[in-house]
Amino acid sequence: MASYTFSQVDVFGATRYRGNPLVVVHDADGLSTEQMQDFARWTNLSETTFLMSPTNPDADYRVRIFTASQELPFAGHPTLGSAHAWLAAHPGFADDRVRQQCDLGVVAVRRSLDRLSFAAPPMINSGPVDPDLLDRIVSVLGLESQQVLASRVIDNGPGWVGLLLDDAVDLLTLPGAGLPGAIGLVSRTATAGYDVELRAFFESNGIAVEDPVTGSLNAAVAQWLLPAGLLTAPYRAHQGTCVGADGVIMIEQDAGGQVWVGGRTQTMINGRVSF
Repeated sequence: MASYTFSQVDVFGATRYRGNPLVVVHDADGLSTEQMQDFARWTNLSETTFLMSPTNPDADYRVRIFTASQELPFAGHPTLGSAHAWLAAHPGFADDRVRQQCDLGVVAVRRSLDRLSFAAPPMINSGPVDPDLLDRIVSVLGLESQQVLASRVIDNGPGWVGLLLDDAVDLLTLPGAGLPGAIGLVSRTATAGYDVELRAFFESNGIAVEDPVTGSLNAAVAQWLLPAGLLTAPYRAHQGTCVGADGVIMIEQDAGGQVWVGGRTQTMINGRVSF
């Protein structure tokens, strides 16, 4: 039986233990896909990641990202949490950017004094939402169709469908049970001090789960709503109120149009796990 170093990192939390937790297993080249999936199922977190040697010469490390039921090509809070854990394990790394290889490609992560930020990768699927699916989502939420100001498939890995809601809708009272697939709800009526409030739902083993704080959704929302003129960067997003989290996401856009998604990362637990 082999043992591996692991870290548990809080990502996007405004304060300690109020973000989205992530378990990161270090130096995981010796693990099989089945072992990774079994461990991710056991942790029962939204995602668990495994750091490995890169196969792309442009990357500093490779990460594999698992939910309790499947592997993802990319996810946001696992990107920041994995970068945080890798940097903590490599204190001599001097570059202000780390390059992470995942199944979606190589994603740049830059660091500043108070946060890490990842470069939002291109979406793999974007377009109108199927009308029948949109009708079903609106019905589950108990909304009228005119209360959805805009909708879009904004898939950068998890398969998000995004809905921008009328400012009069109370986002925090909407039900999530029964929503199909990965659904992101956006409101420009936000918690005081923030520009946008979000909620994110996805299916896990057939059950709709609300995610505390979601980097991939925030990246996709920015790539959707900034070009449409419905938001302007930089802006501060808030997420997690309904599940007891206090997630803060900073969205920036550089002169070349690249969207950056940032937040605080903190190691909460270090240890070893046996496989």
